[in-house]
Order: sequence, then C-alpha cells, then structure tokens
Amino acid sequence: MNVGKILIAGAILTAIALFLVLDLGQYLTFEFLEGQQAAIEEFRRENTGLAVGAYSLVYVLVTALSLPGAAIMTLAGGAIFGLLWGTVIVSFASTIGATLAFLVARFLFRDSVQRRFGAHLAAVNEGVRREGGFYLFMLRLVPVFPFFVINLVMALTPMKTRTFFIVSQVGMLAGTIVYVNAGTQLAQIDSAAGILSPQLIGAFALLGVFPLVAKWTAGGIQRRRALRGWRKPKRFDRNLVVIGGGAAGLVTAYIAAAVKAKVTLVEKNEMGGDCLNTGCVPSKTLIQSAKLVHQVERHEEFGLAGARVKPDFGLAMQRVRRVIAAIEPHDSVERYQGLGVDVVKGEARITGPWSVEVDGRTLTTRHIVIATGARPFVPAIPGLDDVGYFTSDTIWSLEEHPGRLLVLGGGPVGSELSQAFQRLGAEVTQVEMMSRILNREDDEVSELIADTFRSEGVRVLAGHKATAFELHDGESVAILEHQGETVRVPFDTLLVAVGRQARVEGFGAEEVGVTVRNGRIETDPYLRTRVPTIFACGDCVGPYQFTHAASHQAWHAAVNSLFANPFKRFKVDYTYFPSATFTDPEVARVGLNEAEATAKGTEYELTRYDFAGQDRALTEEAALGFVKILTPPGKDRILGATIVGPSAGELISEVTLAMKHGIGLNKILSTIHPYPTLSEAIKSTAGEWKKAHAPQNALKFLERYHAWRIG
Repeated sequence: MNVGKILIAGAILTAIALFLVLDLGQYLTFEFLEGQQAAIEEFRRENTGLAVGAYSLVYVLVTALSLPGAAIMTLAGGAIFGLLWGTVIVSFASTIGATLAFLVARFLFRDSVQRRFGAHLAAVNEGVRREGGFYLFMLRLVPVFPFFVINLVMALTPMKTRTFFIVSQVGMLAGTIVYVNAGTQLAQIDSAAGILSPQLIGAFALLGVFPLVAKWTAGGIQRRRALRGWRKPKRFDRNLVVIGGGAAGLVTAYIAAAVKAKVTLVEKNEMGGDCLNTGCVPSKTLIQSAKLVHQVERHEEFGLAGARVKPDFGLAMQRVRRVIAAIEPHDSVERYQGLGVDVVKGEARITGPWSVEVDGRTLTTRHIVIATGARPFVPAIPGLDDVGYFTSDTIWSLEEHPGRLLVLGGGPVGSELSQAFQRLGAEVTQVEMMSRILNREDDEVSELIADTFRSEGVRVLAGHKATAFELHDGESVAILEHQGETVRVPFDTLLVAVGRQARVEGFGAEEVGVTVRNGRIETDPYLRTRVPTIFACGDCVGPYQFTHAASHQAWHAAVNSLFANPFKRFKVDYTYFPSATFTDPEVARVGLNEAEATAKGTEYELTRYDFAGQDRALTEEAALGFVKILTPPGKDRILGATIVGPSAGELISEVTLAMKHGIGLNKILSTIHPYPTLSEAIKSTAGEWKKAHAPQNALKFLERYHAWRIG
C-alpha cells in the first residue's frame, strides 16, 4: 500500500475511533433528535444558511464514513427543513457522501481486489460495464440492502463515478422522500424503526423488482418489434438451419444432431471452410515441410555429415493438397449425413426470422445460426491490382517457385508463411506497418522471432507502410514509406496477409434486421443477434478469429438456440483463451502478457525459465526460447503465460487448464512430469517461482539444525 493510501486509511480510522471514543453516536439517535427538535428549529430560523451548511456537512461525513445515523439525519432533514427543502438537501448530501465513500473504497481496495480476484470477476466486471447502472438503480430502490454496503461493493467494480452519482441520486429519491416526510411528522413517530412497516418494506421490494420486470418486458417488446411484419409458420420443417460449413458451422450442426434435433447445414463452397482448405491445415503442412528442410540444412548440429536437401516447391504444394485430401473425410458431406445432419450444398439466403432459401428452395426452421466465417482483407493501395497478388486463401494455387516473395503483413499468418517460404527457397521480404512484427506479443517475443527470421535470410521491414505498387519494365515494385523516406522493393510474387474481415453480407442477414457493427455481426453474450430467432458464431462474430474460438462459440450457439427458451442459456466465456503462432520457435500464450498487465495497471511478478537449460530441448537442438509466467506479487496464482520455444502450442494447454481450474504453481511443481519431455519446462518455471519464494528464515534455522545434528 502506498503512502497516500496509508494516510487516507489512517485518517478514516482516526475519525471512526473519535466517533466511538467521544460517543458522538448519542447525537444521532431518535431520542436526541426528538428531545432537541425545538432548539434545532429555533437555530435554523435564526441561522438558515449556517444550518443548511452544517447539516449538509455532517450528513456527508456520516455517509462518507459509513457511520450509523444516516436514517436519523434524514428524519432531521424533514423535521428542520420541511418536505420540499429537506428532500432536496438530503438528496444531494446523501449522494455526495455515498460518492465519497465510493471513491475512497475504490482508491483503497479496488486494485488489490481486482488483482487477486480479477479472473473470477471478469464476468461481473463485464456485466457492470454493460448494465451496472440498471442494477445499482434496483438496489437503491430496495431498503433491505444497506446503502453503505452498496457504496463499498460498487467501488470494487469498473462502474464510472458519474454513473454511480446520477443513479444513486435518482434511485435513493423514493426512500429519501419517505424518511423526510416522516421527519416532518416527528412528534407522531414512536421510533425510527416505526417508519418502515413490513407492508412498506414489501412495497419497496416490489418497487425494486419492477426494473427487472420492466427489463424483461422491454426485451419482449424488442423481440416482438424485431419480428413485427413477419408471419410465423404454424409448424417448422426443422429445429435449426446452420449457414456455413466451416469450423463454427460444423460444430454447431454436430452438437444439434447429437442432441437429436433436426438440423440442416448449408454450404455453398467446400466443406471444412477456411481451416481445412486455405488456413490451418495447408499452412501447418507447408510449415512442417519447411521445418524439415531447415533441420537438414542444420545437419552438422545433429552430428550428421554430408546431408543435403533440395527444396522442390511443386512437391511441397502437392503434399499440402494430399494432406487436405486425407483430412477432408472428417468434414465431408457423407460423414455429417451419417451423423444425422441434413447437408444441403448451395447458396443460402435468409428470407425471414424462420426461413432460409437455398437455390429457390425454402427451409422453415425455429432458429438460424449464421457461421459464414471471414475472408482475407485486401487494403485499397494504388497499383495493387496492377501487379497482382495472392492472399492466404489463394496462395495454395501457386505451382511455381515464388522467387522474390514480398509478404505484406507481420501478424501470425504473415509471419508463419514468411518463414516457411524462405526455408523452401524463396527470397522473402516481410513488410509490417507497425514498429514490430507480432505486435500483440511482448517486445522481446517480437524481437526474438524477428532476429530468427533475419538469421534465416528473411528481410524484415518493420515500421514500413506500403503506399503504392508500380510496374517498371515488367518488374513489380512496392513503394514503402519509412520514417519519412521512400523505400522501393522489387518483387516477383506478392502475398497480402494483413488480416481478415468477417463475411456479413450477401445472405440476407441485414435485410431481416440482424445488426452489423464494425464489420461484424453484433450478438449478445449468448450469441443471439437482434433478431431473437437468429444466432451467429465464429469469425463473422469475433472477437477472436481462430478455429478453436469458432468451436468454443459453436457449442454456445447450438445449445442456446435449441434450449435457451425455456431452459438455461450460457454466456460465452473468453477468460482463459489460449492462442498460438506456428513460427519456429512457436509462440503461445494465455491470459495477460507483460504489455497487457502494464497497460491495465495490474501488479505482477514475472517468473522466467529459458529453454537453454531444458534437457529435452537440448537433445532436439531446439533450445531457443523461454517460458514467462505472470503471478500476483507473492502469490502462485497464474495471471498469464507466454511460451516461446519448441511445441509452445502444445505446452500452453497445461497452463490454460491450471488457470481455468485455479491450479497454482505450487500444485504444478508437485505434479510428476515424465523425463525428458518439453512439458518439464512448465514445472521448471514453477520451480523457479518456488525458489524465489523460499522461506529464508526457515532455511537458516534448518541450516543451524543440521549443523547441530552432525556436531
């Protein structure tokens, strides 16, 4: 705790102690108020301004320090100032005091609470950001909940101070009026407890429930409005129509069929979507071929002499197609029909909340799931069409050696393919507009990968922006801008890999009322669109465009569309979401990295273990990289991990499992890992953390004890 927090906490504790020691509470009792009412009234008549100021100051202090007596002070407000002015003065004084209590509690406790329980509070934090004002209003209406508790609890959330002030002012008004009005009739009241009868408390409770009913009603009205003008069929041909046969669509259809729902899957192109045909499968196949070439070139490091390999680009691409063909049956029409899915090949168009048209045939359904994926984003750069280009979708049609390959983009896809093509004999230049490649990772991660690329011959041009493309005497040239200077890069083949954009148009979604925002289909946390019968999942929704994210969402889309009404529905949780980039060495992470923790103001402790000391990595000549795990200071709970090294994409799963189920580094350290394996790197990192937190005083005692034992 810093000096400022210590001083404020000390001042508050001192004030509370004085309140108790001096027995100031005797002046905040119903008996004192009733006995001194005449004297107080006389003082108010002679010194109105001073009375208002003194009363307001005392009220603010009582509520700011969460002292008992706010109810009596409110009664006094009615007794002294009457109903109108008493309500005005009490309303502002109580809100100011509550806001001060809110701010002090936030300053003293929020950071430490969020650091310790942030992972568990993620859903609560998101809910407060989205609807915190609504729930605060509901709580303020119900006097069953002590207001000082509400002040302190809300301080620990991300609620904005302005929202807290305004909602508190409005929400406490009803209770304020009741108490102030009672104060105006002070002589007829026997005690403060008599103000709120059980019947009145019940009325307030019903008033508090009203916003929930109102919200449900508003939701119903919104749903009806979204469906207005559409005629609901008397019966449906099926329970679910899924549009798109990629990862998200396949998993959605599979789950629906598994629970015996009647489901139709519509796909206009190849089953398996981007992942099978143009993404994960072909890229990882090419990466593996390139890795073998690289290992043979390093043959002397493995104790081999005279080993030679000649990359054949055509054969490598043939292998890509062969692997796709081998995996294709897993995603085939025949397999899914065997699972009970009605697969329809054709172009789907949503024609209503309950209908989808496929090549002139209308399918009626209770619900629709949009899983249309994404496509490569191609920026509007002058001359791009003139020179011609490939994307991550079309590069797999390349048959001839790419020669001088210019890769536009320094993200995961651009980086993976830059290294793979370089290893297969291309002369690669990688261009990234940002100051470094893999810019979402920590600086040292980006630097390690960039240095590895350069050592293998890739020309990495970070901080270079492509402004134009030109043709000069039949040669393609990229015009780049770097620190105000122009850089010209000639090339033979261009790969544009600057990101992907969601497929959100061309199938009737917006025409029936589905909202598209920031280039993606907008859904609620349950993946339902603005049209209540239509859900969406996968790359067309985001926020992560990974196959495992699409599969994760697909489960929720299937279950929520089939069972949310009338049964339970499930929010999508991305709290422990891992990612992997398949460069060599691989990069994987889950949770916070150092850059994110710093940006969020999260205090952390870093434990690092280098693969240079990892036995299995040394046997494989793959000892480049490290494991970094972030924990709260002095705690073994994992906030996040970054792994750069061999099989990082596999190793990150152990950390993800640990974070998901609250397993700390101590338990990882006590778990047996087979030797020699790369997984020991995670245990070794836990060992480094334990070493840094060894009980030094206990060890000194043991040292003296063992010395005594041997005389």
